[in-house]
Amino acid sequence: MNVRQLFDLSGRVAIITGGSIGLGRQMAEGLAEMGANLVLCARKKERCEQAAAELRALGVKTLALGCDVKNPANVQEVVDATVSHFGRLDILINNAGTSWGAPVEEMRLEHWNKVIETNLTGTFLFSQAAGRQMVAQRRGKIINIASVAGIHGAPPEFQAIGYHASKGGVIAFTKDLACKWGIDNIQVNSIAPGWFPTNMSQVVIERNKEAFLNKIPVRRFGNDHDLKGAAVFLSSDASDYVTGQVLVVDGGQTA
Repeated sequence: MNVRQLFDLSGRVAIITGGSIGLGRQMAEGLAEMGANLVLCARKKERCEQAAAELRALGVKTLALGCDVKNPANVQEVVDATVSHFGRLDILINNAGTSWGAPVEEMRLEHWNKVIETNLTGTFLFSQAAGRQMVAQRRGKIINIASVAGIHGAPPEFQAIGYHASKGGVIAFTKDLACKWGIDNIQVNSIAPGWFPTNMSQVVIERNKEAFLNKIPVRRFGNDHDLKGAAVFLSSDASDYVTGQVLVVDGGQTA
């Protein structure tokens, strides 16, 4: 098999949670450019419908669904609809996420729970539901979107401990699930992005632009294409011998 074939995703089917905007939208586009059919799901279904219509222009089939990743019934409905519509499920990208900023001593439990339930429990629920199908197929790729925030702490001026904890949990979850499902030919990996301007991070980046750039060796933030290659690699046959890993895409920040 040559390299082009290794990276080819033609005919594969991918679910991308939070796939309508931001990093999810970027990764969805990357997979579509390599031939994958897409299922985009998020709480705001209309955004998914718009993104799905735009991505169909790349020559792939798309499906837009509404889903709250914290709701097990919603999650199962998305997986069932995917298999019913496409007859298979090859790739899951657990991208949906949220954050909440507050000093640790003032963090309200409901805000902590919302972050943990979305970022970590949602990743578990979707992996579990998709995994049942993948185990039956004896083939699958799961990509969990972590963060460099899950690798190290942050100085006191940046208060989002729930986000850090949840992303650290995603990394540990990825490693353990890879050990559990390797025998079933399912590769489970994570991507840990650094600073990418998105709806969630834009304000923080704007307030701290120079300080952040001084800590990034390449002296820029992530752009609209920097995650595509990582997502395609971990979705493709090129990564069949890679599992339980964290692929950091941060311009050298953690180096």
